[in-house]
Amino acid sequence: MPVLVAKEKALLSAKAAHEKKGDNIVILDVGSLTTLAEFFVLCSAESQRQVLAITDAIDESLSCQGISPMSVEGRENALWVLMDYSDVIVHIFKREVREFYDLERLWGDAKRVALPRSKVLALSKG
Repeated sequence: MPVLVAKEKALLSAKAAHEKKGDNIVILDVGSLTTLAEFFVLCSAESQRQVLAITDAIDESLSCQGISPMSVEGRENALWVLMDYSDVIVHIFKREVREFYDLERLWGDAKRVALPRSKVLALSKG
C-alpha cells in the first residue's frame, strides 16, 4: 500500500467529512508556522452525533489506507474532536464551539489549501 503524503491525508479527511455533511471544511497549511503538523483540517457539524459520525468516517477512510491516528481527543463530549495523524491534525467542531475558538483567526498566517466544492465532490468519486 503506497504511503500517503500529508496533503493527501488532509484531502482524504476533507472528503470523508464532506460525505457526512460536514460544513465549512477548511485545510490550513501550517507547516511553515509550527512543528505540530503540516496541515490542519477544520470542519463544523450541527450536532454532537454528527461530530462523531464525521470522526468515524475520517477514521475509516484513513484506516483503509493503513493510517491510524496517534491519538483522538474529545470523543466523550463530542463538542470538539481532535484527531492527530502526526503530519495532519483534524479538528471536528460543533458549530458554536468552532466559532468560539476561531482557529482560523489564531492561525491566520497559514495558507488555505484551495478546496472548491467541485474538488471535494470529485474526490468522493475516486
